[in-house]
Amino acid sequence: MKKSPALFVGHGNPMNALDPQNIFNQGFQQITSTFEKPKLILCISAHWYSAKLQVMGAENPPMIYDFHGFPPELSEIVYPAKGDPAFARHIQTLLAPEQVEINPTRGFDHGAWAVLKYLYPQADIPVVQLSLDRTKSPQWHYELAKKLRPLREQGVLILGSGDIVHNLRAISWEHIDQVGAGYDWAYQFRDEINQAMHEHNDEALIHFEQFGESATLSVPTPDHYLPLLYVMAQRDENDEITLFNDELIAGSLSMTSVLVRAKS
Repeated sequence: MKKSPALFVGHGNPMNALDPQNIFNQGFQQITSTFEKPKLILCISAHWYSAKLQVMGAENPPMIYDFHGFPPELSEIVYPAKGDPAFARHIQTLLAPEQVEINPTRGFDHGAWAVLKYLYPQADIPVVQLSLDRTKSPQWHYELAKKLRPLREQGVLILGSGDIVHNLRAISWEHIDQVGAGYDWAYQFRDEINQAMHEHNDEALIHFEQFGESATLSVPTPDHYLPLLYVMAQRDENDEITLFNDELIAGSLSMTSVLVRAKS
């Protein structure tokens, strides 16, 4: 089987999940048509930011509606994909000697289901989520992610879901749906990270704080940025990257998404 790609998606506003015509959802639908359907998806979402390393062990994961103040129909969305307890145990082995706790009740958070709904609307691929250990550094996350590389040879799509620029305090609600609306510092950081990705400069991606004020404003907390490192850590010299949905909205959110795959 051809080596599976790795995919980082900017998930943005949860309300996107209600709009099939949203250009970003269309981008998700288009990108999955460019590579072979995976056997399984390992999702690393910004919205499972835990005090220890955990992996989802439920066979039928429930839905998690981890937001407030949104229309009730958003909390009626169901993404009925199966989990895979055996794969969760495989992740424990693969990431050893790190201690990975199997969480038997964890469900899909909106960082997962809001994008999977458009990436794979049939929900016919098992999905397992891996948490982000909030006590660890970006360097630790990157090194841990490299241990996941063998999964690409096993037909597993490694999916990171977050936002490279994610500052909720700075959101311009007036421009919440305006594509291309971004503060100067948000554009600056977006461009610096895009350049680092194109140059395969993973050290710059890990130590993003070197970009100064634009980094401080764009990544006030690391939860939405870290999933990018899990995808970039999968890349080797035979891979290329494709950027898509590379837009800013609401002033301080980026939808930039990245596909890592073997060169054709």
